[in-house]
Amino acid sequence: MTVYFDNAATTPLDPEVLDAMLPFMREHYGNPSSIHGHGRQVRAAIENARKTIAHLINAAPAEISFTSGGTEADNYAAFGSIRTLGLKHAITSPLEHHAVLHTLQALEKAGDIQLSYLRHDEQGRLDLVHLEVLLATNPRTFVSLMHANNEIGNLNDIAAIGEICARYDAVFHTDTVQTMGHYRHDVQQLKNHFLVGSAHKFHGPKGVGFLYRRSGLMIDALLHGGSQERNQRAGTENVYGIVGLAKALEIAYRGMSEHQQHIQGLKDRFIDKLQQQIEGVEFNGTSAQADQSLYTVLNVSLPPSELNEMLLFNLDINHVSVSGGSACTSGANAGSHVLTALGCDPDRGAIRFSMSKYNTTEEVDYAVEQLAKMYRKVAV
Repeated sequence: MTVYFDNAATTPLDPEVLDAMLPFMREHYGNPSSIHGHGRQVRAAIENARKTIAHLINAAPAEISFTSGGTEADNYAAFGSIRTLGLKHAITSPLEHHAVLHTLQALEKAGDIQLSYLRHDEQGRLDLVHLEVLLATNPRTFVSLMHANNEIGNLNDIAAIGEICARYDAVFHTDTVQTMGHYRHDVQQLKNHFLVGSAHKFHGPKGVGFLYRRSGLMIDALLHGGSQERNQRAGTENVYGIVGLAKALEIAYRGMSEHQQHIQGLKDRFIDKLQQQIEGVEFNGTSAQADQSLYTVLNVSLPPSELNEMLLFNLDINHVSVSGGSACTSGANAGSHVLTALGCDPDRGAIRFSMSKYNTTEEVDYAVEQLAKMYRKVAV
């Protein structure tokens, strides 16, 4: 058996999404900026995709800008807000994805901002009292705090964060890459100025995403050179990617309740089986707490052992694909900045199991059995 439990890194393409994309790879090849019939047909597909996404998150179509993915969208929100609005202070947490952390650190290094980091506890829960303290002393701030952590699955209360930011006139960006397509987002009920989607996290194609920017907040373009995306993002659009993005999000919303129930069941089974079969197993962050974590992610802390150095390799040769943290840092030999910030024991192995609608209970049982073979005789 070969199993894939690295869906937080990327998900398999839904066949229905591919079917929607294929006509724009084969027949509908016009440039959407062209005024002839071939171009107009493709332009209409882009605008229909924009309307679909806007409808699903309760936004206006003009508030949706297409990007190459989550990283570009995060950069666009941060650079655009801070430099266009002249913001001099930013707040984030040490647990954010590098698309946010490295962007804000680059702006700090350039002298654009002073950067503050929000406190958190040993499980990665953010201190919102500290957020209010920071905002009280630094008005008109850019705040970037993710909805769900991509490594440990912690869910942050973005509704409460948005309310705090609104009281202090802060610009609030939330990285929703891991939760878009897995939870319903209603921007009319939130106080955020930006949120983000990346198609390949919910069974769409790689290389395409979007940024929601609240109406009335004008920021400068990140890319220059053409008038695409209402002069906000130059360059010929990734047409079939955009069509696939909208279709994938539509499918995700259509089956969300069913898929959430299925995946949460797989996660619960993982937790039970691991506790039964591996002595001393623990879980990082709040990933084992259903009411406080993203249902697709479980971050497992394994007993100290010499096995840990080859942990992912040994699982791979037994046909189990997982991650030791974020896929964006794999191979860098730098370890997980998230687990380091939590003060996790470096002698314990860490695995992120991340699940999708395509996974099965048989795959869970197989993955746990392969891991248990390695650790069953290891004492804490």
